[in-house]
Amino acid sequence: MNALSLKAVVAGALADVGVDETTFPPTRGRPRDTVWFTMESGFGLRRYASGRNVYIVQSRMNGRVRTVTIGPASVLTQAMAASVAKRVIAHALVGNDPAEDRKRIRNAPAFDDFVKEYWEKCESSWKPSTRRSWGHYRRMLIDGAFPDRYIDDIMPGDIARWFARATDSSGPGGANACVDILRTMFNKAEQWGYRIENTNPCTGQRKNRARRFERYLTPEQMADVGKVLIADRDGADRLKSSCATAMLLLLLTGCRHSEILNLKWPDINGQRIRLSDAKKGRRTVWLGSEARAMIDAIPRHNKIDCLFWNYSYRRQIKCVGSYWKTVQARVGLSGLRVHDTRHTFASHAVQRAETIPMVGRLLGHAKISSTLRYAHLDDAHALAASQQIADAIEKMMDSGEAPDYPTAKYDALDWSHGQPAE
Repeated sequence: MNALSLKAVVAGALADVGVDETTFPPTRGRPRDTVWFTMESGFGLRRYASGRNVYIVQSRMNGRVRTVTIGPASVLTQAMAASVAKRVIAHALVGNDPAEDRKRIRNAPAFDDFVKEYWEKCESSWKPSTRRSWGHYRRMLIDGAFPDRYIDDIMPGDIARWFARATDSSGPGGANACVDILRTMFNKAEQWGYRIENTNPCTGQRKNRARRFERYLTPEQMADVGKVLIADRDGADRLKSSCATAMLLLLLTGCRHSEILNLKWPDINGQRIRLSDAKKGRRTVWLGSEARAMIDAIPRHNKIDCLFWNYSYRRQIKCVGSYWKTVQARVGLSGLRVHDTRHTFASHAVQRAETIPMVGRLLGHAKISSTLRYAHLDDAHALAASQQIADAIEKMMDSGEAPDYPTAKYDALDWSHGQPAE
């Protein structure tokens, strides 16, 4: 970016906050001047003779006027700078000295050094899957993201530009996942005293629109897939039999694929699977009679705790994606993910009029908002429901007779209680 384009950025930022740069007095003979905005008391723009413009905020602390630099106008917009100014003034009103805070964090580390420190201190508490995924995003998008910048100097504008680059290089989903990691890291930087509280630059960053996968098996497709899976389960090929059993259990329980493939015999207790390290922590999976009988039929071998074992390579089966693709090809399907078995379980549960809290309980969701993603119905089912309601209303308008409604199903589960008492 050259000097002319920098001036254009500055002019645009000034226009955003309602300031015409042509109205500034000449700077000849003066090192700097300040224009104060009426939108927030104490919020202003300081202009230096060099052409550099920065937003500042002033507040009175203990009888003294303290001035804190917010950031350059070439980066910050009105909303960004005004938001920071409000926070600084709020700190001053409750007795916090923003200038002293800036002095306290003056020795904040460079961003790359902070990333290294964060990983060294926090990685040991993460799950293996988190270590793998976060490590991947660190190598791809975080290391070197803000070269020669200190952790307390990174502003929302820096995050916005980084997010655009991350979206281009790793796609919308990768950028969304990584900005969540950065948000967590900047929160930790505040806790460790490297940034002023409530200044996380990721807070206002909007994510990319997420792609929604709404694939699930219809009853006809379930019949075709079930025949293939049962045939493979009962066949002589031990690896194929194990993969088929795992897929059947995924369909019957709605579990995540890792929860089934990582099962060990001590996890099985009667009609329950006790998962000690599920995605959201400990949870119980309830087994129907078919699922329990299927588990009982799995061969057990001494010194092998895993239910799903690759005897040829003498290691646990970690993935059934390739096998699932061959099953789809044999029944004329394509594009279904292994995770769509979980979606299938949830969707058919909703269509059977199970309540959203009950579906969430079966899926092991900690928040009901997660379950709502699975609560959609296919178009044909929704159209049929709409037609039934319209017919009932039309009947009432024609004859005044109340239709015979089926008894509604209510679930008295208190969502905050999570798993039932045992």
